[in-house]
Amino acid sequence: MHIGMIGLGKMGGNLVRRLMGKGHACVVFDAQASSIAALVNEGAQGAHDVSDLVRQLPQPRVVWMMLPAGEVTEKTVLALKDLLQAGDILIDGGNANHKDDVRRSNQLSPLGIQYMDVGTSGGVWGLERGYCLMVGGTSSAFQTLEPVFRDLAPGQGEVPMSPGREGLSSTAHLGYLHTGPVGSGHFVKMVHNGIEYGLMQAFAEGFDILKGAGQDHIPEQRRYDLNLADITELWRRGSVVSSWLLDLSAIALAQDPQLAAFSGHVQDSGEGRWTIEAAIEQATPAQVLTSALNARFRSRQSPSFADQTLSALRHQFGGHQEPGKS
Repeated sequence: MHIGMIGLGKMGGNLVRRLMGKGHACVVFDAQASSIAALVNEGAQGAHDVSDLVRQLPQPRVVWMMLPAGEVTEKTVLALKDLLQAGDILIDGGNANHKDDVRRSNQLSPLGIQYMDVGTSGGVWGLERGYCLMVGGTSSAFQTLEPVFRDLAPGQGEVPMSPGREGLSSTAHLGYLHTGPVGSGHFVKMVHNGIEYGLMQAFAEGFDILKGAGQDHIPEQRRYDLNLADITELWRRGSVVSSWLLDLSAIALAQDPQLAAFSGHVQDSGEGRWTIEAAIEQATPAQVLTSALNARFRSRQSPSFADQTLSALRHQFGGHQEPGKS
């Protein structure tokens, strides 16, 4: 299948590489010419601008955006609205607000352009591991692009299906899922990221307590000089807290036991805030997720080792850099 990709950052570029590795043809565009050139060298077709990208795609066209939420995505959607035609499909795979998805779909639907929101999780590891895809849109659009989603997803691999799911007609065990109408994909991804905040915060605070056990004011007989890198490696084997986030914690601590390279200034992306807004709208209690978001705000005033851990984790799974660092 031919796919146009707009936005070739850490996620977009690797999505293209995984697609090409599965035999799909990709036309690519990014504001950075060097990003285009790198993928052209790997077999993609480069485009000079969004209009050129659309011209190079056979009809019906499939255009996938991997852009920052907000103004950049909005301008790109408006530009594509005038370039795409009935039967074409526009995908937003970035971390957009699901309310924007619904509005944009309502703008494009009268023109016959199908809009899809694809919550995409996997970070910089997705090229190798595959991406977990949460897909919102019409059933017809999903069916058209299911081969693409299947190739991007991890597949079942060695992870067994959960007991009781045998015989269900679902693709969830393959790593991609049609979650429902437009907006639902990004809504599910939003809550996914809100949960991620809470999980990361729990690990970070736990590691901070372990590190604090060696402080001078602790009575000497209860003062422990603990090796956090060893403990995280231990917990990866047989522990009930074993997880990919723990795996990444172990990698970060093996590389830098004191996490000295991280100041602890922890950014938050929009999904954490949007998750809390959704909880408030529903009157659904979300104490842990709200506290985790507030902890990120506090980190910008008085960073701790827990905050350094959060920064290190964000760097491990997403390649996120701290402000002012490259």
